Amino acid sequence: MLPWIQLALAIGAQLAGSVFVSTPAFLIPLLHGERGLSLVEAGVLAGAPNLGLVLTLVAWGALADRIGERVTITAGLVLGCGAALGALFADGYVWLGVFLLLGGMAAGSASSASGRLVVGWFARERRGLAMGIRQMAQPLGVTVAALAVPPLASAAGLGGAILLSVILTGVLAIACVVGIRDPRRPARTAEVPRAANPYVGHGFLWRIHAVSILLVVPQFALSTFGLVWLVAELRWPALAAGALVGGAQFAGALGRIAVGVWSDRIGRVQVLRRVAIAGVAVLLALAAVAGLEWAGPAAVAFVVATCVSVADNGPAFTSVAEFAGPAWSGRALGIQNTGQFVAAAVVGPGIGALIGLVGYPLAFALLALAPAASWPLIPRHDREHPDS
Repeated sequence: MLPWIQLALAIGAQLAGSVFVSTPAFLIPLLHGERGLSLVEAGVLAGAPNLGLVLTLVAWGALADRIGERVTITAGLVLGCGAALGALFADGYVWLGVFLLLGGMAAGSASSASGRLVVGWFARERRGLAMGIRQMAQPLGVTVAALAVPPLASAAGLGGAILLSVILTGVLAIACVVGIRDPRRPARTAEVPRAANPYVGHGFLWRIHAVSILLVVPQFALSTFGLVWLVAELRWPALAAGALVGGAQFAGALGRIAVGVWSDRIGRVQVLRRVAIAGVAVLLALAAVAGLEWAGPAAVAFVVATCVSVADNGPAFTSVAEFAGPAWSGRALGIQNTGQFVAAAVVGPGIGALIGLVGYPLAFALLALAPAASWPLIPRHDREHPDS
């Protein structure tokens, strides 16, 4: 029972951070349509929390390797609650961007340490399932933001939308400090004082990191600009568009469980190879129906593309932790997430500029280049640390 409690708390901590990080993306219609910010400026604000994550993920992972997950996750949630309060009372868009950046920095604790917590509490034969469930947290956070932020912003402005993150991070900080238990891990001995660096002499982790960077580009592009595409191009009502985006994220979250079980059976990297091929196909299909402006097929294609775009995270994350081993998994997962969120921080302004230049259909088609480029980089076989 205890491992499942730890999994639930890991999900909650990650979800709270995901809601904070995702909130600015769902404020783009307000910022761009009503407040007069350009799409690039609004994209910069949407990317600020992801930039904050980039700056601290490895440090949070190293801290978890040294002092454990309980203190690391709780500290990040407390700091995140403070940053959300700062954003709530920010005077102007510059200060709003600063507090969004700081909140992203705090959210990095759960991104690095919660995965380490789950890997430590579950055996390999159930780890894909457990990590698949844990990986639901990010799309579930986007789902919560997609469903809650537009109506909150419409009713109470920016402050009403940001208050949601204040509440979530505060409640989860209390729950985690009470409930998290660090997993038992092999003690270091005099004969083996320090685990070998898994990045030295092996290319496995570097290849998984590179693949994950490429595969995350469509994920963040769709979650950031899906709502504004539906509203501006297909003329959906904002609430209906938010419901579709939220539903797509929820479907993707459920799909991660199935993908996790699948990876337990056929291997992590074999799943990644299939996800990359599927990603090319669904993005090209989305581009086609977007160009034809078929609202119904476009909605279906968007949901399918969203599900496929998030399917790689669980197997890749689990593969990194298993190869790095318990002494290095926090740092390795921090590096894994750093690469992904570097890409995410670039996606906001970069894809915003691309859409402005070529339009949504061609931009969706060009996104298919990312999974296409990832396929030859994916290793052919899984590899594990003996202590994993």
